Amino acid sequence: MPRTQRPILQQILLVLFTLTVLISCDNKVQTITKKIDLTPINKLLEKGQDLYQKQEFDSSYYYYNKARNAAEQVQDTSRIIHALAMISFIQTNRGDYTGSENTSVEALPYLGNKHKFLYGEANIYHTLAKNYLCTYEYKNAIYYFKKTINTKTDLLDKANMENNVAFVLTQIGKTDEALSMYKVLLTQKEVYNEPETYSRILTNTGYCYMLKKSNKALPYLEKALRIKLSIKDDWGIISTYSALSDYYKEINTKKAKKYALIYYQRATKVNSVDFRLESLKQLINITDGSQLKKYSTLYITLNDSLTKARLHAKNSFAKIKYDSKKEKEENIRLKEQKAANLLQLEIQKTKTEGLYLLILVLLIATAFIYYYLRVKNRREKIQASYITEIQIAKKLHDELANDVYQMMKFTETQDLSAPDNKELLLQNMDAIYARTRNISKENGNIETGIHFTEQLKEMMSGFTTASTNVIVNNSNQIEWHSVTAEKKITLYRIIQELLVNMKKHSQCSLAIITFEPNHKTITIKYTDNGLGVNLQNIKTKNGLQNVENRIEAINGTITFDSSLNKGFHVNISIPS
Repeated sequence: MPRTQRPILQQILLVLFTLTVLISCDNKVQTITKKIDLTPINKLLEKGQDLYQKQEFDSSYYYYNKARNAAEQVQDTSRIIHALAMISFIQTNRGDYTGSENTSVEALPYLGNKHKFLYGEANIYHTLAKNYLCTYEYKNAIYYFKKTINTKTDLLDKANMENNVAFVLTQIGKTDEALSMYKVLLTQKEVYNEPETYSRILTNTGYCYMLKKSNKALPYLEKALRIKLSIKDDWGIISTYSALSDYYKEINTKKAKKYALIYYQRATKVNSVDFRLESLKQLINITDGSQLKKYSTLYITLNDSLTKARLHAKNSFAKIKYDSKKEKEENIRLKEQKAANLLQLEIQKTKTEGLYLLILVLLIATAFIYYYLRVKNRREKIQASYITEIQIAKKLHDELANDVYQMMKFTETQDLSAPDNKELLLQNMDAIYARTRNISKENGNIETGIHFTEQLKEMMSGFTTASTNVIVNNSNQIEWHSVTAEKKITLYRIIQELLVNMKKHSQCSLAIITFEPNHKTITIKYTDNGLGVNLQNIKTKNGLQNVENRIEAINGTITFDSSLNKGFHVNISIPS
């Protein structure tokens, strides 16, 4: 049904339902307030938390996802955010940073409404910050750590987030700014009275001094180590041993190996694969001989296992989400069906001759409007098809009609039994077929999936003729799987427009198309040795205005470099 039909039909149905209620209510207005029972949702959240603490992450994800769906049914914003926060946190811990980011982003629209007792807002921002930190997007990490600080009221929580901001500053080389923050934090009473936070900041301060190659680093690291050992902070102590190993790496290899090995043993104890991999990296950098081979083999094995585990987790999360979506849709369908049945029973109880008549009139009006809109929609489609047919007909007339006429004239005036005439006739027919195929391809669908590169190459190679050679460089180096379908279609049409323009106007013998991948952009350079163009007329000639319009639509840039008799050069750049 066309979109324009839905509001009208919904209004008619609303009027119909209202009239039914008015007739059946016997001049009484009854207000029924139904209190929502949140107990089932709370039980799902508790089950998810219990499984999370047992490190049964797949099952925990499942129950948090069910809680999220249930909360959406009753529009309980706080529990939706709480569930989404935990889901994204689980995904981050399992290395699915992209999935976690997507889940967190789903929660952002809910955060615009300031609800009382809003669970999970700080956790959403914190998880986003952690994702960006793990994927080296430090600017975004700082932004969301600061957003987390703004949602906190507890001074110790704020201090922990500020410590995270300072740590990110360290990663981008702003050690002086980070040190200033650490010094302030170490003087705060809330930090000093909480050994775990205090020792963590001491470690980060020492690490910061180590990066500055200052002798002040060691006292901070040793003090942090003593505190963490005394409180048995198994997780926190790992980072201190790592920093100590880094500190001694250049001045005392023996101690560096000692601390790196303890780092590895502690990481193994808490079953942290990520920390084990990091400790193995440090051991590899400071060992040689058989030990180097041993640690390298262990690193490769462990890294392969981690990659497989994370892929499994990602697939598992995707399946849970898909199954949950199907279950949710089925529940909605059943509820809608039940509601429809109840409404039908109520209508049957209260119908009267007047209601029959009114319903009949409304149904006739609905059918008339529906028919009118369908006819209108059909006419619009026919008109669109007609415009397309005109465009194709014009192409056929401009590009093929004259060739077909010349070929018919040739057949009438020449002896086709002569080998030379027969060969020439076949060549002309082949050329006409090729042009017909090109027109078909120009107006056909473009494959944007795994066969896009193959179709793009086929299109470009189709412009190579006996007199013109088209060379394509580096098209396989572009990571096409990460480019959106819209950009693929746009690039395809732009290159096609350039080559059509080349074929019609340039009279070149060589055209080169070079693809240059970059971290954030894709650059395409087109050059030919043809007649060139006057750049002052480029806006209005050769169909190149259409190329500029397409580029602007995807936020790209295009520059032309040409003059008469000196070839034609185009540089195109689009965000990847």
